[in-house]
Amino acid sequence: MNLVIISGLSGSGKSIALHALEDVDFYCIDNLPVSLLDAFATEISKQPQNQGGNVAVGIDARNHPNQLSRFPEIINGLKSKDIHCKILFLQADNGTLLKRFSETRRKHPLSGKGTPLADAIEMERRLLTPIAANADLFIDTSRTNVHQLRDLVMECHGKPDSSGFSLLLRSFGYKHGIPADADFVFDARCLPNPYWQPSLRALTGMDRKVIEYLDGEAIAQEYYRHLHRFLTEWIPHFRADNRSYLTIAIGCTGGQHRSVYLVEKLAQHLAGQPLELVKRHRELE
Repeated sequence: MNLVIISGLSGSGKSIALHALEDVDFYCIDNLPVSLLDAFATEISKQPQNQGGNVAVGIDARNHPNQLSRFPEIINGLKSKDIHCKILFLQADNGTLLKRFSETRRKHPLSGKGTPLADAIEMERRLLTPIAANADLFIDTSRTNVHQLRDLVMECHGKPDSSGFSLLLRSFGYKHGIPADADFVFDARCLPNPYWQPSLRALTGMDRKVIEYLDGEAIAQEYYRHLHRFLTEWIPHFRADNRSYLTIAIGCTGGQHRSVYLVEKLAQHLAGQPLELVKRHRELE
């Protein structure tokens, strides 16, 4: 049985993630108490229709703090029973969460008399630390809409990969901030910028003319070779360390030309490796 545990901050998109998995035939349970996780997973793994199947549960901060602190122990116990567990943790910056609660007018589960919304968000971050510390994959939804989050969740979990390892390549623009969920961040702003070529300004790193321009720049090819060599050498080490996910973010000034070009080129040359490859262009989406 494959068990995906979805947790994270209220307002970060946990329900959307669960619904996305439900749409690809996961058996989903929301707001499961941590104290019942072991019994639930053990029991459902015994049912013939779920053996080797896909199950997802949502866990949030409404659990008692003592139960949340036992989360690492419970997960280790499930793994000892050969239940394959992956933990997805969703997060967003405080400003985004405050804006979302203001727009939807929904009550934060930890807010109330004497506990304003901002304090409730910080309290929730602290309470969920034991889960976040054991997460396999973080998704920051601060700049992600509903459709992008659904696509990302289904790309990472909706198409199970026999290798058990997923590589996410993401381009971004520094002027819009660095992705908070990246394991490695590479800065491509030192490369020649197609933006300063009038005929290329409106194009992207996926357009043939931009590709030809950067293919013809020796420093861009040297940068790519070093990046490709780093990933091909170190991905096996991360897999050997039982990592399920690795997120590589490549940034340029606007996230339109150089970073997109590098992500596309890497994706093309890493496609033959035994892993689930996902590519995203944050600023183009």
